[in-house]
Amino acid sequence: MRILPLILAGAAAAVGAAPAFGHDNNAGRALAEARQATAKYHDIDRALEAGYVRVSDCVEVPGVGAMGYHYLNPALAKDPTIDPRKPEQLLYAPKPGGGLRLIGVEYFKADADQDSSTDDDRPTFAGVPFEGPMAGHGPGMPIHYDLHAWLWKHNPNGTFAQFNPDVSC
Repeated sequence: MRILPLILAGAAAAVGAAPAFGHDNNAGRALAEARQATAKYHDIDRALEAGYVRVSDCVEVPGVGAMGYHYLNPALAKDPTIDPRKPEQLLYAPKPGGGLRLIGVEYFKADADQDSSTDDDRPTFAGVPFEGPMAGHGPGMPIHYDLHAWLWKHNPNGTFAQFNPDVSC
């Protein structure tokens, strides 16, 4: 069952690169915490046991790159707290020969007032502002903010860019 199906409508607007991880110690610590907490999810069965469910096909924009398959934890998505150790979504890419490889995470927060013209509740991840507010990508998905973190696959566009040109579906 798909909880929040993602579609490519409006993806072109989200193609811009987000700030790259640099020398910010807070971001470095938060990313290290996220890597440590998500390492167990290289085994997708552990992600499923933890409540993550696949909510998208492999998301890719030709000439831009991909995000991969999104696996959402509905309980974490409903919680407005952003915790580096508890990403709302896990990102997977197909492995040659079959199976999936963990490549990153996506942090998600619903917009409090559901008004895309205001952003006074924009969250940050160790000082990095989230993308948004943006319309939901499918039926039932609220106006929200999100931020990708490429923890397990280098992204030449930056650690927090929406799409990774080195990922394909």
